[in-house]
Amino acid sequence: MNSTTGPDVERAARSPGGVVTRGLGALVPTAIARRSIDVSIGIERRVYERGEPVPFSVTFRNRLPVAVSLATPTQRRWGWTIDGHLEGTTESRTLASRPAEFAFGARETRRIPVEWNGRIRRAGSPDESVVPDAGEYELSAFLATENRPSDSTIIRLR
Repeated sequence: MNSTTGPDVERAARSPGGVVTRGLGALVPTAIARRSIDVSIGIERRVYERGEPVPFSVTFRNRLPVAVSLATPTQRRWGWTIDGHLEGTTESRTLASRPAEFAFGARETRRIPVEWNGRIRRAGSPDESVVPDAGEYELSAFLATENRPSDSTIIRLR
């Protein structure tokens, strides 16, 4: 899975938690709510063969004891990049420009499994899928809010 839209993400965007924690969360200032969400990226190993799929996970954790809801400027709630290429492609990703909410229950942790197929898709005429050269690449994940909390790790392709 390499998409940041769809039923799994929509399900992940809904907040569990009771009415009380959601109600108290509405009192949390936006700046504090944004800083309350940790983003981490996890990989199985640091070295992969060129063209080999790279499974990883993105984890979001609300450190507050109350539910919070974060506004995103577009329908994208979160995303990932490989060396700056959003979802491993040079193709421009257009999402509806209307804002969305990414809600988290009190102390909620969400782990989303993702897999990069080991290739960079270069948009053009024609499109092509390229196996990157051997070397080090930065794999990053982010929450698509204004301050964009993120985490990254370095993988090596050989």
